[in-house]
Parts: sequence; structure tokens; C-alpha cells
Amino acid sequence: MNDQAAAKRWWAQAILIGGVIAAVCLPLGALGTKLGLWPFTGGFMLLAAGAVLATLASFLGVIAYIVSLRKKLIAERPTLLIGVFLGVVVLAILGSQYSAASSVPPIHNISTDTENPPQFDKIVAIRSAAQANPLAYDTAALAPQQTAAYPWVKPLTLMAPVDEVVDRAEAVLRGMGMEIVSVNKTTGLVEATATTFWFGFKDDVAVRAQPAADGGTRVDVRSISRVGQSDLGANAARIGEILNGIGG
Repeated sequence: MNDQAAAKRWWAQAILIGGVIAAVCLPLGALGTKLGLWPFTGGFMLLAAGAVLATLASFLGVIAYIVSLRKKLIAERPTLLIGVFLGVVVLAILGSQYSAASSVPPIHNISTDTENPPQFDKIVAIRSAAQANPLAYDTAALAPQQTAAYPWVKPLTLMAPVDEVVDRAEAVLRGMGMEIVSVNKTTGLVEATATTFWFGFKDDVAVRAQPAADGGTRVDVRSISRVGQSDLGANAARIGEILNGIGG
């Protein structure tokens, strides 16, 4: 009888441990990548491992809980519920990320000007050293996808001189927590780098201010990820925030 009770407790504890490890895999994979403990592919592998463990903890936990109800095993139920809860939370988080990725095109290079996007200067060498994604903007391939997904990503025209707009752009980027790489009032170009909180992914930003044909200053913004294929809409959202900040 004692052996049977121990076996039942072991199964409940195993499901709980699986749920706990699954929950730990998420921040561990992300923060480990940010701290440089492993490449982002290693972080994604930890997320995948967490997904597998969460699925097992949830599925087996539910089955074990049903068995506990039928056999009136009251002592094991809290342990099973915690394991299932952790598994479901992990799956919900990963599911939301998958849903976000599925709702946007798999691109990571966004610009308000798809014909003549802002060109980086000082950041070129930084990206080269980091072996980042190519900087070239393939208009034929990217523009249709970008326009369909983010039709609001468009240039901004302000009735203000270029110098003032450049100052505004620098202030906005700093206010968003970005690292300012270069400010060139002669060319009207501001370059900066944004770093994501969890994985520490770096996205490079260029804000270009030029005299508009009908007066005032035209502002174009470009944001491109250094790694990965899909940005989950992060670059477009960042551009929107920058334009709102400069225009506001």
C-alpha cells in the first residue's frame, strides 16, 4: 500500500517538476541569449524544450487528475493542479507568440520610403562585425508585404526646419531607450540601436529628415532587425511610435 502511495506521489511530483522546468525554460532561454551565454538559436531551443515539457505536463496532468478523482486520491490533486497550471501558462505564452508571428509577414526590414529607404552610415560597420542580416532593401519582395500588413507606415511631413526635426528625432529615440549611434545634421540622418528586453535582440533605426518638395521637412524612418526572419511586427510598431513622437 505504501509502495502504491509512493508511486502515485511520484507521478504527481514528476508532472509538477515538468511544469516548473517548462516555466523556467522561457526566461532562461531569453535572458541567457541576452547575456550572451548562448546564441539566439540556443535560446529558441530552450523555448522548444519548454513547449514539449509544458504539453506533457498539461496532458498527463489532466489525465492523472481525472484518475485521482475516480480513485479519490485527494493528497495528489494540489500538486497535479499546479503542474497543469504551469504547463497551460507556458503554452498560452508561446501560443500568443506563434499567433503574433502568424498574423504578420515574415519580414524584418521596414521603411516609410520603400523606393529610397534611409541608408545607414555608422551602423554599417557595426552590423558587419555582428554578422547581421543584410541591409539591402529588396523593394520588389518587401514593399508589397509591408504595405499590406502595415499600410500606416508612411512618411511624415512637418512644417519645421530640418535641424529642429533632427533634434526632435534624437530626443524621441533617446526617450525610447535607444542607443544613439550617430547624429548628422548635414545629411539629416540620425542612427540608433534598440535592444529588446527579453532576448536582447538588436534592431537598428535610421531617421532621415530632408526638405520636402512643397515646403517643410519630410521624415522617413527605417527599422531593421540584426537577426531572425520575422520581427513579429516590432519594427513597424517602433516606426509608428517614432513618427508619433516626432510629430507630436
